[in-house]
Amino acid sequence: MKPAAASGSFAAMKSSPYRAQFTTYVLAMMADNIEHVISYWVVFQKFHSPALAGFAVLSHWLPFLLFSVAVGSLADRYDPRRIIQCGMLLFIVASAGWGYFFITDTLEMWHAMVLLVIHGCAGVLWQTPNQLLLYDTVVPSALPSAVRLNATARYLGILVGPAVGGVIMLTLGPSHGIIFNTLFYLPLLLWLFYAPSRARDGAPRRIAVRGLADIIQTIRDIGTQPVLTSMTLLAGLTSFMIGNAYHAQMPGYAGDLGHGDPGASYSTLLAADAAGALLAGIALEAWGRLRPTPRTAIVLAALWSLSLLAFAASPFYALAIALLFAAGFFELSFNTMAQALVQINAPADIRGRVVGLFNMAGLGMRAFSGITVGLAGAAIGIHWSLGLSAAVLLVCLAALYQRAARSGAASN
Repeated sequence: MKPAAASGSFAAMKSSPYRAQFTTYVLAMMADNIEHVISYWVVFQKFHSPALAGFAVLSHWLPFLLFSVAVGSLADRYDPRRIIQCGMLLFIVASAGWGYFFITDTLEMWHAMVLLVIHGCAGVLWQTPNQLLLYDTVVPSALPSAVRLNATARYLGILVGPAVGGVIMLTLGPSHGIIFNTLFYLPLLLWLFYAPSRARDGAPRRIAVRGLADIIQTIRDIGTQPVLTSMTLLAGLTSFMIGNAYHAQMPGYAGDLGHGDPGASYSTLLAADAAGALLAGIALEAWGRLRPTPRTAIVLAALWSLSLLAFAASPFYALAIALLFAAGFFELSFNTMAQALVQINAPADIRGRVVGLFNMAGLGMRAFSGITVGLAGAAIGIHWSLGLSAAVLLVCLAALYQRAARSGAASN
């Protein structure tokens, strides 16, 4: 089935293949977060190991840093649908593995580390090919809509996953609950057998997979294209300086704000961030008038950084909720705009490598935000570390804006 022509608000949703992709993506993202909820809780109860918690973060993001470009190269050469299916199978193996060790009560720390690595590798096999699959499910004019809606689907899964995971854990228990979770990966795994495939007259996929050489060559390839360069730099800067490292510090912020039950305060702060992002996806689609340009994306990133700077300095719980809501709104806005610009402007024959480089910058560099926000927070306090990281990021974004402005003037 060919993607239907589409325009206007929610343009991508006019394509039935995209609607199927959106639905199965939400279920898989929800399952990803359900696994986090159940496995992290059991691992914490069993080992009480901060080192293992740190390993969980690294194992989640380092595969994106190390393998995103390589997976993009694979997607240039082979069918992205099959690569995504490999990722889904690894997710199922990870959830089933947790279930086995929970039921038999034989979980050891090295078992947990192996399963965490499998889960991280599953993610990198999923995300870049999934972005390339958009070209087969929507017409080019609907691609920005598809990118925004996919990001909205991601946040919808993040928002719903923990709640569903809590219910599953309470009703089925962690052992059987995490095995039940494997069912949520099946719709995407099965749909991909029937999903649209790349057009026969598409650009030839002739690039070999060469590891580090691919990364260097891709950087050279986009070096003469200001839009791709500036958006990749934007993704890398925001992820390196802040990323989502402040989420791990949220219990500390909830305690410092001193509003009622710390557990409820913590959940509300996280929900405010996710809800802001979800609203951004819906609002940007319904409005549809915010023209995607590199400078607009940088301004939105600066507003995100300002929101987090103000959140770090806020002594008031209600204001903190509002600022996190704004941060979530601006985060999804600039991320989806940057991603859309990269996907639209990427050369067809190396599209997978270019999108992989963007994901390496935007997702892989999050492994280092634990240093800028996390370790610095242990030394100078979590409010100061987030505030200083946001302030430094603002300076970097100002320089990047000037660079984008010069490039825009030169091209006019």
